Amino acid sequence: MAETIFSKIIRGEIPCHKVYEDDLVLAFLDINPLSVGHTLVIPKEPAATLDQLSDESAAAIGRVLPRLSRAVLAATGAKDWNILQNNGVAAHQAVFHVHFHIIPKHDDAGLGIGWKQRNFDHAQGKALAAQIAAAVKG
Repeated sequence: MAETIFSKIIRGEIPCHKVYEDDLVLAFLDINPLSVGHTLVIPKEPAATLDQLSDESAAAIGRVLPRLSRAVLAATGAKDWNILQNNGVAAHQAVFHVHFHIIPKHDDAGLGIGWKQRNFDHAQGKALAAQIAAAVKG
């Protein structure tokens, strides 16, 4: 994996406003926030996209995301928030190290989402569900 700004933050070469750290995970405030309290949660393991992340690091992030979300909400007074995670250029990933955004929603500040729903074909859905289930089994 290519060197990223997150690699340098993990090593302490670039300072951050740390809110949480353990052996596998680091969380810190985003310096280009969408709202007050916008927090980044990253694995210390180098992986560009979520599918490349080990089960151990993925589980570690899953364990702390709820706790960090509660802490961000308590500290900011926000009641609503988004968790965002992007994979790849077309999905708007800018830093190629897995990261999750905790983005509090404050009135007009926070994440804006356009959601273009499409029609669902049940026959295609049945076939696709079977393909995905087979891929999960390996």
